[in-house]
Amino acid sequence: MKLSLFLSIFLLIFSNCSSKNEKAIQPQIIPLPHSQNIIEGNFILSKETAIIGGYELKDVTNYLNNFITNDLNIKSTSKEAKNGIHLLIDTTIKNDEEYHLLIDKKKILLKSKTAKGAFYGVQTLLQLLPIANTSKSISIQCLEIKDKPQFSYRGMHLDVGRHFFPVNFIKKYIDILSRLKINTFHWHLTEDQGWRIEIKKYPKLQEIAAYRNETLIGHYNDQPHKFDGKKYGGYYSQKEIKEIVKYASDRFIDIIPEIEMPGHSQAAIAAYPELGCTGDSVKVATKWGGFKEIYCPKETTFAFLEDVIDEVVELFPSKYIHIGGDEAPKTNWKNSKYCQELIKSKNLKDEHGLQSYFISRMAKYINSKGKQIIGWDEILEGGLAPNATVMSWRGTKGAIEAVKQKHHVILTPMSHCYFDYYQSENEKEPLAIGGYLPLEKVYSFNPIPKELNEEEAKYVLGAQGNIWTEYIKTSDKLEYMAFPRVIALAEATWTKSSLKNYTDFKHRLIHFQNRLDALNINYANHLYEINGKILTVKDSIKYQLSANTSGKQIHYTTDNSEPTSTSSIYSLPIPVNKSSTIKAASFDNSKKISTIHSVSIYKHKALGKKITLNNSPHKSYNAGGKEALINGISGSNERYGDKEWLGFWGKDLIITIDLGSSLEVNSISTRFYNANGQWIYAPKKIEITFDENFSSKETINAFNNNLLVEFKKQFKNKKVRFITLKIPNYGYIPEGKQGAGNKVWTFIDEIVID
Repeated sequence: MKLSLFLSIFLLIFSNCSSKNEKAIQPQIIPLPHSQNIIEGNFILSKETAIIGGYELKDVTNYLNNFITNDLNIKSTSKEAKNGIHLLIDTTIKNDEEYHLLIDKKKILLKSKTAKGAFYGVQTLLQLLPIANTSKSISIQCLEIKDKPQFSYRGMHLDVGRHFFPVNFIKKYIDILSRLKINTFHWHLTEDQGWRIEIKKYPKLQEIAAYRNETLIGHYNDQPHKFDGKKYGGYYSQKEIKEIVKYASDRFIDIIPEIEMPGHSQAAIAAYPELGCTGDSVKVATKWGGFKEIYCPKETTFAFLEDVIDEVVELFPSKYIHIGGDEAPKTNWKNSKYCQELIKSKNLKDEHGLQSYFISRMAKYINSKGKQIIGWDEILEGGLAPNATVMSWRGTKGAIEAVKQKHHVILTPMSHCYFDYYQSENEKEPLAIGGYLPLEKVYSFNPIPKELNEEEAKYVLGAQGNIWTEYIKTSDKLEYMAFPRVIALAEATWTKSSLKNYTDFKHRLIHFQNRLDALNINYANHLYEINGKILTVKDSIKYQLSANTSGKQIHYTTDNSEPTSTSSIYSLPIPVNKSSTIKAASFDNSKKISTIHSVSIYKHKALGKKITLNNSPHKSYNAGGKEALINGISGSNERYGDKEWLGFWGKDLIITIDLGSSLEVNSISTRFYNANGQWIYAPKKIEITFDENFSSKETINAFNNNLLVEFKKQFKNKKVRFITLKIPNYGYIPEGKQGAGNKVWTFIDEIVID
């Protein structure tokens, strides 16, 4: 009887331990595989599991073995193996990045055409394993996956010209990109504010161009500009670059270096003034934006750049070299006798033709080195160099134009791929350049413009996320701005559009964040953040709340107090009977798990009425739609990219508000953003028309240093129904200003009718 009791207790303990060890992680894979089929049962990984791969896959096999040994504390052996993980080359698989993963109770088979495909299969397998392990064995869900990428180019960019990041961080950045099956790292190495790559033939690039005397404090829009007075800079030695290239190569990531030309070259010209058109001595730039300094297309300049390329191609085995080509101001070329004579002698149309000549000449030299060029979409101006790939950032127009000329393109539009933009409308978000790009919008991105047919779409290589670092000076902040938006882009470029589902992605992301925690990545977490919008229901106005991710309670207040777990529980839209401030947050029981959403609603006479516009806002700045202009909610004082500001590029505006019936109007007010450094200008005048029989033309001063230009016109008891505002666009950016010659933006906020 005692023996029977002992055996029962032993079996119970053994059963509990076994079930604990054999509880498999349910698949939450990012990016979502092409096809995935769950099979009943588990594979048990233990020290008796053999990890076996042929010579072609030895590096990937070692990578997997090191992870299991070091991170999960299971030392696999091929001796007396009970089961095995087998990495195999399968030449019947067509895509180099494709893999087939089969997990059954006895074995794991990972098949691929290349080591690269095997590496991606391993990344999927690792997401089926725990983050940490204290058991002697690990249970893995049996399943079958057949997976391949939607696009061949899946890239992430990093600007180290504005702010410099150490080697260890660059490696960390590359490592997490590789885990997401991103295959390209675009390394922006030269800028007006700093030259970051060692060129041995030109030591002044390291001594002078790599360092600036001081750095702008705060935002470029803050007036007057202030500086910290501290010398700043650094560069990567060729030894360090080789080390980083090797590290990336081991993770199947190509590094594409960017050497800017002909613009964004002030740092280089500061070191070697003869490279410019004036020969004047200049300093490395200390604030952000574009500058008039530009390489002069002289033989000495081409000799310099060819020498630079000679050293660059020895460091980077990638097929491509990025030559920039963006935001190249033509002022110094226009004023240069040499440039004007060159335009005539080469039979070029104008300075844009001269840029095309410049780019084409450098492209030809780079091609002679066995490389191809990539340039921002400005390289289309004046004619596209043969074999050039276009990186379209100012929307999709550049990509479409390049494809029509049968050139390959990479999509990286500001609207979906600029991760230096704000990702939340919360006022406590860290300082950013502007704009608004939430996670869902990144995830929704389809790199193939709808204007392209099936044959033309083949020229689209893929997409890339960009991180410009004017306002990102620490690695912690860079991680915050990059993640989880990089993760959303990884799935947008790997997974078939038909399989994408944002709600499902968010649930998988919740699990993936635990892996980010283990990697000590300072990601932004807005998954339970609150959003709100005004609803017009018949004649009543209500405010609707929703969370980015459902499943948790929303508590709110309407008296400007902070919400707690005892505040009102949100269930239905909140009536807006008077001007008020609503605050809300998501709660998990008594714990607040989101930032506080706060909105002040001003109940004026146009709230919820009908509004029409002659031109639609630009798609990048139309988050709130035309109704945002009369929804009672003002935009941010610091940002133009939230959903309350509407942006129009180079278009005149005619706005008509229908009050529904004749109402007494005593004042009309609005405001405009005036961030000239970002090509945003307040208009010079506004014309107001009432009911087509009363006109008041008002001029406002756009030539001031105020970030916000207020407009208010008062009237005496005007009875009106229709109010029309005619707002001409400012025009073109004046000479000498940043972005000179380009069309300007108009950004308008709430139109208040009292």
